[in-house]
Amino acid sequence: MGDRWHVEVDRSLCIGSAQCLHHAPDGFRLDSARQSHPVAPDTDANERVLEAAESCPVEAITITLGDSGEPVFPPEE
Repeated sequence: MGDRWHVEVDRSLCIGSAQCLHHAPDGFRLDSARQSHPVAPDTDANERVLEAAESCPVEAITITLGDSGEPVFPPEE
């Protein structure tokens, strides 16, 4: 069985660039304020969701392992 992720968008950082939608159209939606939110905050590990987080120009998307809370993105330095 694969990893489960918890995906969050820091709405105080989100600028509505929609890069997340470009990379993972099934994983994110923009609300009426043009801010992103994950469709399913708890989801199976998914390369497209990771690409979305990596492409966010303001690094508003964080991904952690669902069971341990260990960071997936951004990685710990």
